[in-house]
Amino acid sequence: MSIQNKQPVCVTGANGFIGSYLVRTLITHGYTTIHASIYPYSDASHLFHLLPSAAYSNVQLRIFEADVLDYDAVAKAVEGCRGVFHVASPCTLEDPKDPQKELVLPAVQGTINVLQAAKNFGVRRVVVTSSISALVPNPNWPAGKVFDESSWTDIDYCKSRQKWYPVSKTLAEKEAWDFAKKHGMDLVTIHPATCLGPLLQPSLNASCAVLKQLLEGSEDTQEYHWLGAVHVKDVAESQILLFETPTASGRYLCTNGIYQFGDFAERVSKLFPEFPVHRFVGETQPGLTTCKDAAKRLIEMGLVFTPVEDAIQDTVESLKAKGFLKHKMSTS
Repeated sequence: MSIQNKQPVCVTGANGFIGSYLVRTLITHGYTTIHASIYPYSDASHLFHLLPSAAYSNVQLRIFEADVLDYDAVAKAVEGCRGVFHVASPCTLEDPKDPQKELVLPAVQGTINVLQAAKNFGVRRVVVTSSISALVPNPNWPAGKVFDESSWTDIDYCKSRQKWYPVSKTLAEKEAWDFAKKHGMDLVTIHPATCLGPLLQPSLNASCAVLKQLLEGSEDTQEYHWLGAVHVKDVAESQILLFETPTASGRYLCTNGIYQFGDFAERVSKLFPEFPVHRFVGETQPGLTTCKDAAKRLIEMGLVFTPVEDAIQDTVESLKAKGFLKHKMSTS
């Protein structure tokens, strides 16, 4: 698409970690009208400081307060847009007290509301940000086979272990595909791995918290949630690539390789030896098959992934700068 042909788009969850990067990346790609949908009363002020105003004076960034469970509010945000990037989905740092109300309902019904609005207003394509949590855990995946986009999370397995975020993302995506098939909608889903990078938003997000906790000595193996990591800027580039490429269809894994969390921890330890990073022994993800080019579908479209070490470095510097991480911790 040429810059002059880039029509208005809507981003839900626009002030979150991924959403903020997506807004910034859309602007650098020449999008001049962006509807930023945010949870009511949440802070979106940082979105107006993403780029120098003089260079992007023609950009219209419109803020819409919309709980995704409120169809009318969602519809106002989507109206007038030719593309929708649905990013909003609750993800808590603490275990939910009421997982159905806090995670599952907003993820599932919120996605349906966005798709319904997109259908009603003739949106060209919807890019739904799903997650690797809709791919794994899948204990029935064949041993020795590299995980790919054909995998679906085992919902019963997750429920039995009180892992509600994967349940919410899996149910939401399945409902999205059912809706798209029923109504003939153009839908693409992207599945980011653990997302790292500098925080544009003022609050700490769940994926960067994984790295923070690791640096503080956590021994959590991330057994149920891990496939690999990806820089958030690569996720934003991928979202736009999937929106702009006419032939894009289906599901797209977005990760800079698949590997054990223990291997990731070792990389972190080498980069930041002053932190008490736990040294894992053996496999943290039993039977997980490693693969450097797991995101083949995106790589074949031209995406070049940022090295994981750069993503780690960028995240740690940001966590320090924002006061989420002490500059040094004792290794004793």
